[in-house]
Amino acid sequence: MYFSSAMSAGGLLLCLLAVVPLGSRAQYAPDEVHHLPGMTFKPGYRQWSGYLQTRPRRYLHYWFVTSQRDPVKDPLVLWLNGGPGCSSLDGFLSENGPFHVRDDGATLYENPFSWNKIANVVYLESPAGVGYSYSDDGEYSTNDTEVAEDNYRALQNFFAKFPNFTQNEFYIFGESYGGIYAPTLSLQVATGPAKINFKGFAVGNGLSSFALNDQSLIYFGYYHGLFGEDLWRDLNMNCCDKGSCDFYNSSSETCRILVNEAFGIVYNSGLNEYALYLNCEGYGRSHRGYQWAMSHLFKNFRKDPHTHKVTDPVSSPTSLGIVPPCINSTAQANWLNRGDVRKALHIPDILPAWDICSDDVGMKYKIVHSTMKDEYLKLLSLGLRALVYNGDTDMACNFLGDQWFVEDLGMEETTKYQTWLHDKQVAGFYQQFGNITFMTVKGAGHMVPQWAPGPALHLFESFITNTAP
Repeated sequence: MYFSSAMSAGGLLLCLLAVVPLGSRAQYAPDEVHHLPGMTFKPGYRQWSGYLQTRPRRYLHYWFVTSQRDPVKDPLVLWLNGGPGCSSLDGFLSENGPFHVRDDGATLYENPFSWNKIANVVYLESPAGVGYSYSDDGEYSTNDTEVAEDNYRALQNFFAKFPNFTQNEFYIFGESYGGIYAPTLSLQVATGPAKINFKGFAVGNGLSSFALNDQSLIYFGYYHGLFGEDLWRDLNMNCCDKGSCDFYNSSSETCRILVNEAFGIVYNSGLNEYALYLNCEGYGRSHRGYQWAMSHLFKNFRKDPHTHKVTDPVSSPTSLGIVPPCINSTAQANWLNRGDVRKALHIPDILPAWDICSDDVGMKYKIVHSTMKDEYLKLLSLGLRALVYNGDTDMACNFLGDQWFVEDLGMEETTKYQTWLHDKQVAGFYQQFGNITFMTVKGAGHMVPQWAPGPALHLFESFITNTAP
């Protein structure tokens, strides 16, 4: 589908340079959001929604909210959801944004744990084809490298619209496949020509290493009671030798079959793979995005890793629902697709309906990086700070794999593994290795700010203020 009219509208907005003051600051007036349908409260912040051009005929939708505390001095944070191919507006409307959508899909309520309580936050729908982001030629095939380059260009365009925010401390946060997006973009920012006051990046339940994520999941599954002794014994007999196990890329056909069986229990048996101890919503509804999202995991052990079809030797008694799997995003989709909401957010009429994940992007996406180790080491060597945090009930990107990833960086331990507290209760564990911190969030799943909003705001504040949790 071609979006020439949308491109003209987007291009016109990008060429305008009208501004209005925010304290001592100039802001981009055409994108400002003055009213939102369903909002019955008066927000204590300002917000903008519009487009950032990344290359000719390609535009990424952004939604920017200022800090409720001190927008002039507070840090600026970029938020990226993953997929690849899923919208960062899910992060806004379900996780850490200033308001969320009620189940009626029509009214909004304030989020008392919003991250814009203490920071200016930009939510970017990336890459083009995701959510309300688009390319005028309708071509949405892309890869890790192109996404990082486009996101960097989008940032440059953002600072052209909001120039005084270049003085604020800047941080990048990524979730899930944002474990690839955040460090690759961080490297562009850290080494690129744009003058940005970049201080660090953070990854929540991120995919940092395909090998370590797959390898650790087998241990996670067994020690959470998912496999039973027979399967665990067979896995050890056929995938391990002299105390060393290879659950990621074994040459043993029997091992491959057994790992497939374990994979099926975790992802296709009806468990909520994003939050083990929560029920799975959306039964009876399917979404192709689930298949391509899962196709990135254990791809070495499935019979045809190019088909985007998960091999499941275990018969599935249920149908896992929409994407994110087992999570109901109907309310957000219904609200975002209202005509009056689209108009308020400056979305061109010609664009198709918003969806939480894009099949078009996900099915065509090419993975370039299998691990982020080199990117982390380069960024840490530049003195940037990093945070890797995980809800400890997630099975899509489990905490153990990310813990192994951080340990494998070879940094010297500066703080021993210990508890951290929120509201006088243990909220998880953390460990520091110089300028990188690893944290777990007790009882939380894949979307930490959604399921543990108080602890999530706590860890967010400790990171951007560079204080102990």
